[in-house]
Amino acid sequence: MRLTEAFTSATIDEIKAALDGGKLVLYSTGRPPSADHAITRSTPLANFTFAAPAFAAGDADGVLTPLFAEASVKATSTGTPGFARAFKADGAVVVDFSIGAGAGEVKLTEVSATAAYPVKVVSIKIALPPEKVEWAKTEAGHVYVTNADNPYRKLSVHG
Repeated sequence: MRLTEAFTSATIDEIKAALDGGKLVLYSTGRPPSADHAITRSTPLANFTFAAPAFAAGDADGVLTPLFAEASVKATSTGTPGFARAFKADGAVVVDFSIGAGAGEVKLTEVSATAAYPVKVVSIKIALPPEKVEWAKTEAGHVYVTNADNPYRKLSVHG
C-alpha cells in the first residue's frame, strides 16, 4: 500500500472515511513509484464507485469488506490487473494498492479482466504503516525504485 503524501500520517479510520463515495480503479500494469505520481502507460480495466460508508463495519486486522454502488462492474478493457488506485469523491488520489492472489492488498474474484464481463472486489487490506519506497532518476532516464523494508525488491522503469 502506497499512500499519497497528504495521507502519510492518516489512520485506518481516516483512510476509510476519505474513500466514502470515492472510486477504486484497477489498472493493467505495475504501480508507479508512489501514489503521488501520474499513471502512464497503463489502461484502466475497471472502475468501482465506493458507497458511503466505503467499508462494512466490524472488519478486523485491516482486511476490509468494501461496499460499492454496484457489487460487480463490467470491465472496460481486457488485461491482468497490476494495481488499484483509490480516489476521494473529489478526485484526489488517496492510495495505490497491489492486486494479487497471494500477498495482494486488493483481492478479486477473477484473475484477469475481460472487456464487458463482470469484475468483483472481495476484500481490501489496509495495513499501516504503508510501504516505504525510495526512488531516484538516473542519468539514463531510468527511475530506480527500492523498498526500504526489503532491499532485494527493486524496480527500474524507463521514462
